[in-house]
Amino acid sequence: MDPGGAAILESSLRSPYRLFELPLLLPLSAALSGRMNVIDHVRDMAAAGLHSNVRLLSSLLLTMSNNNPELFSPSQKYQLLVYHADSLFHDKEYRNAVSKYTMALQQKKALSKTSKVRPSTGNSASTPQSQCLPSEIEVKYKMAECYTMLKQDKDAIAILDGIPSRQRTPKINMMLANLYKKAGQERPSVTSYKEVLRQCPLALDAILGLLSLSVKGAEVASMTMNVIQTVPNLDWLSVWIKAYAFVHTGDNSRAINTICSLEKKSLLRDNVDLLGSLADLYFRAGDNKNSVLKFEQAQMLDPYLIKGMDVYGYLLAREGRLEDVENLGCRLFNISDQHAEPWVVSGCHSFYSKRYSRALYLGAKAIQLNSNSVQALLLKGAALRNMGRVQEAIIHFREAIRLAPCRLDCYEGLIECYLASNSIREAMVMANNVYKTLGANAQTLTLLATVCLEDPVTQEKAKTLLDKALTQRPDYIKAVVKKAELLSREQKYEDGIALLRNALANQSDCVLHRILGDFLVAVNEYQEAMDQYSIALSLDPNDQKSLEGMQKMEKEESPTDATQEEDVDDMEGSGEEGDLEGSDSEAAQWADQEQWFGMQ
Repeated sequence: MDPGGAAILESSLRSPYRLFELPLLLPLSAALSGRMNVIDHVRDMAAAGLHSNVRLLSSLLLTMSNNNPELFSPSQKYQLLVYHADSLFHDKEYRNAVSKYTMALQQKKALSKTSKVRPSTGNSASTPQSQCLPSEIEVKYKMAECYTMLKQDKDAIAILDGIPSRQRTPKINMMLANLYKKAGQERPSVTSYKEVLRQCPLALDAILGLLSLSVKGAEVASMTMNVIQTVPNLDWLSVWIKAYAFVHTGDNSRAINTICSLEKKSLLRDNVDLLGSLADLYFRAGDNKNSVLKFEQAQMLDPYLIKGMDVYGYLLAREGRLEDVENLGCRLFNISDQHAEPWVVSGCHSFYSKRYSRALYLGAKAIQLNSNSVQALLLKGAALRNMGRVQEAIIHFREAIRLAPCRLDCYEGLIECYLASNSIREAMVMANNVYKTLGANAQTLTLLATVCLEDPVTQEKAKTLLDKALTQRPDYIKAVVKKAELLSREQKYEDGIALLRNALANQSDCVLHRILGDFLVAVNEYQEAMDQYSIALSLDPNDQKSLEGMQKMEKEESPTDATQEEDVDDMEGSGEEGDLEGSDSEAAQWADQEQWFGMQ
């Protein structure tokens, strides 16, 4: 220890506060002895996660350096700028952080031109540790992160593109791949994902990225073959890749079967991610009942689950379970309000409560948090459509289709917009494209039939398409509803009743019960119609059409009741006269029969 340090320690021992001062004086003594400088302290605090402390100290030191350029060496100033920028990044001051990172890179560029590091006057001693400068590659990566947080993806791509390929780490390639994909640049995105897998063959998200860009499952699996063969307990990976290859090609049934086979294996049983994928696939396939069951199972296993809960909330809202939706939204907000899902769930509650302006706001907030949230785009698009802003809604549905080209509900929203604006030709073109792209299944057949029903010329084609859909899936609710709508136009009420009873044999749905009530009214089965309306309202207390049907029945008298009242009020009247009056009453009652059949 040098004489100065020894003198300080000796004086401290004589002090009445020496027990408290000694720990503070030892680092100072170490600094005076040349073992640490102030930059080392800043680095240690940054490594310890003391970001607020780093921010304050580095700010003061940078000001000192500006006032006296000779105080710190170029390498030390570079380090100060990087650590200061890191602390700003931690505080989410991204623009300020970018500014400081840029200054740091400029300082590093000047430093590289210097043949040797010049010693500083204020901190003459430096250790080998102080010469370990922050990586320039890491600084550029942090800048790219700032740009993505600021929604400046082009700037993020530009800064990462400037890094030579051989110097790119897996996380840099992963970020580049995601940015390229978002920008629609598929080829460089595929290249970057493959580079990630070359370095990290178990990077599953990179595998999903390749599959989403139409890379064949077999090609992706070949990139992981070595690790599967050499690492134990990875025999499931090839099946996992196969399952998600089916997911991204829109083959929902085979994807469901493959994931079910994985989920049944003892080692992967009750995996939350697999259950969430199953729930989403059932939803895409139109099997809402199983979708809800799988979401509930996943939620029980992980009470803090957020992913997929926006779809779950949407399904609950469709079923009229608005209280459950409200509770789900509150629970998700307690977990995190920085994800899109809580805002979407709350928006679904508002939408199905007919508060479209609030649903629009909540959908916009969700998109602000995650511009890739398909459910948020669909929510906002639906709210805009119901508010009469159809052209704006079309923009959102098109973006949802771009992000999720295999999700039928995205196309359904766009086609509904076309039909709302009487653009039947555009709707027909889109429905035919979906039919050809996603294949002839019950969902695409029903979607095409829905458009055909809008044109009197194509009514027979709609009937054929619906029959094919119901042959494939007799319980598909949307197909049943559209077939019932067609039968009501043809006044084939008995056929409609048989169709609806068959559909309700193994499931209970508010819309089907309500339409069955409408059909029963048409054939004078008033009591059973009232029962059907009651069941519909028990399933969805907010179903306005069921409520209107029940109220209308309560206001209007049935022919039997009218006859009984006539007998009481006019005991002396002839029976024939009473029959004539009853006939007149019945004729008046059914003069506006069409309004009973409000289809969704």
